[in-house]
Amino acid sequence: MITDIYNWQDQAEQYFIQEKYSQAAELYEQAIAIEPNAISYYWYLGLLLLLQGQEAEAQMTWMLPMTEADEEKLKIWTNELFQVLQIEAKRRETLAEYSLAWLIRQHLREINPSNINNLLQIIILSIKLQKFEQLDNLNGWGLIESLNAKENIEINTELLFQLIKEVLNTIHLHPINLNLIEASLPYFSDPHQCFSMVLPAAIKIGHTLRQPLLAASLLELHLRLEPNNVEILRHLAIFYQDARHYSQGIETARLCYSLSEGLADKIFALHLLLRGLMSAGGYWQEICTTCQELETVYKEFIKAQRIPLEEGRILRLLTPSFAIPHIKDSPANFRAIHNNVAEIFTNYIQSFAQSEGRNYVYRIINHQSFAYHPRKLKIGYVSYALRNHSVGWLARWLFQHHDRDKFDIHTYFVNYTLVNDYLQEWYLNQGGKAHQLGMNGIEIADQIYQDEIDILVDLDSITLDITSQVMALKPAPIQVTWLGWDASGIPAIDYFIADPYVLPDDAQNYYTEKIWRLPQTYIAVDGFEVGVPTLRRDDLDIPMDAIVYLSAQRGYKRHPETTKWQMQIIKQVPNSYFLIKGLAEEETIKRFFYQIAEEEGVDCSRLRFLPIVHSESVHRANLAIADIVLDTFPYNGATTTLETLWMGIPLVTRVGEQFAARNSYTMMMNAGVTEGIAWTDEEYVEWGVRLGKDEALRQQVVLKLKASRQTAPLWNGKQFTREMEKAYQQMWQRYIEKK
Repeated sequence: MITDIYNWQDQAEQYFIQEKYSQAAELYEQAIAIEPNAISYYWYLGLLLLLQGQEAEAQMTWMLPMTEADEEKLKIWTNELFQVLQIEAKRRETLAEYSLAWLIRQHLREINPSNINNLLQIIILSIKLQKFEQLDNLNGWGLIESLNAKENIEINTELLFQLIKEVLNTIHLHPINLNLIEASLPYFSDPHQCFSMVLPAAIKIGHTLRQPLLAASLLELHLRLEPNNVEILRHLAIFYQDARHYSQGIETARLCYSLSEGLADKIFALHLLLRGLMSAGGYWQEICTTCQELETVYKEFIKAQRIPLEEGRILRLLTPSFAIPHIKDSPANFRAIHNNVAEIFTNYIQSFAQSEGRNYVYRIINHQSFAYHPRKLKIGYVSYALRNHSVGWLARWLFQHHDRDKFDIHTYFVNYTLVNDYLQEWYLNQGGKAHQLGMNGIEIADQIYQDEIDILVDLDSITLDITSQVMALKPAPIQVTWLGWDASGIPAIDYFIADPYVLPDDAQNYYTEKIWRLPQTYIAVDGFEVGVPTLRRDDLDIPMDAIVYLSAQRGYKRHPETTKWQMQIIKQVPNSYFLIKGLAEEETIKRFFYQIAEEEGVDCSRLRFLPIVHSESVHRANLAIADIVLDTFPYNGATTTLETLWMGIPLVTRVGEQFAARNSYTMMMNAGVTEGIAWTDEEYVEWGVRLGKDEALRQQVVLKLKASRQTAPLWNGKQFTREMEKAYQQMWQRYIEKK
């Protein structure tokens, strides 16, 4: 019972702070009985009832005085009630009591449905509370319509930008509503503010979540504010290409190059253009001129005095080299340029790290103590490709057969993402201590250093700039490149794993890394999973007695000279057909093959273009439709070669000088097959024709390949692992002896 009408409010406030809502409500009910015309009492009593979960009673309490109010009073009282609830909603948000804040703001919306700032707060709270079912259609909230109206709208732009950040940051949980971003563009007075929100989100969507088309749509919106923002255009070109919208990707890359001024920017723009042209396949003349331009700009960059570059431009220096070995087989010339760039890259990276206070000092090794009390060697593997990727398929046997009694295995997943990926899950379980990391090279290197890894093995080489950055930082005393590509040329890497065949005898002359040749093969697998085939000759309108040749490679590897050899083979083998499979722009790659076929006098009706099969096991099963597989040059198949040999299909390959031109050679040698290994262009055609015409020879090769499964080094993952482990031990022994 209220005894002092002037002090009861202090008591009610104490009850409110102590969350004794029923006691506070009782005081307000008594006050209303004494002063029924004190309108504010109804607002606070309704709020107290709401906080007790009595929503209907709260609404009735608020409505009670409203029923007798005239229009002027109704407007004043509604505004008063709104302010009371608004203050409490903000207080709850400050306390991170988002559920209560959300509840209060829902009632604020009923009181004033047109208040856009309250609506923004509701959506932000919905995201925080993961009420994503309410965000399925932002149009339904009226927000997009209000933003587009632009008139009579008093919007808190900071609140709007906070909402955009929340939407973009929770993209992995809720599909982005591009309409919201589009409607918000006029409210950005500073385009950089939009850039700083949109670009990181697009990178996450496009690369981590692997939704490049969605990422491209987001960047297209930002271009309305800054049509010539080169950084946006760079990423847009990549996302178009990743989404296989090759024409858009190529045009965007051309625009990037035209807008690029510094040498580093030109290098990367040329990379983007080559990436698009080669992915599409068939743009051979432009590929050659662009490649020549890239080498010219690289040489200018090497000659130039050291140019101040920020981290982003530094990271882009190495990856463009990836294109050149696809175009020509001249490793001595190529590596002379590439190794210089790799050295400059490393100097930049290390200087940048030192300015950040990074200086990795390895623990002191006691040689005698280690000799008498050997411990497990800590081996670290770093890669973005330990997933459904060629590296992921081939590296797993090493992980499976590692001797865990002698080696402590750590696996560093670059750009780890939660996706339904069988191989990634396999590596998480089989990769020893697994570290699920992002895209920050310094943070990854710090983790490796803290783990005191003895030997760090890079599986990516220059195919990912972040991994190159990690290796350049040298977080481990011994660093090795294996499997992912050719050697990176980074001076901080000690060894490059090879074998007696995959590099010529004089290769050390142009490698900065020490070439470590394993005794037999640099790669071995125990086999591949094979599914049920989906290709039949009758479905392709190919006679059952025809000779079927197959080439299954990406557009990257389609070289016109090699394609001419392939057409010469088809021309000389009666009743033969050529099956072509691989990622590329369909119409462009068809024009490429048809033109060369016509030039070589081959009827285009003998060519078949196969659809992409997204199951690796079905892809392997489908290889069995071929009698002979024709390899690419100067960039051979690697995983495709292994799959071909495992399926027992004869292969024709041209051996060159560079690593990429000798992959199939070493694999065939380690499978015990020499039939089909060509050392000249003419031999390539001769082997192709001979295998097509001589059924007995073909069967002989097939039998050899099937028998090799039990005897050949190529199919003995366990033996290969022991050889790799022995190499690690010898590398470590050399290191501690030097120390």
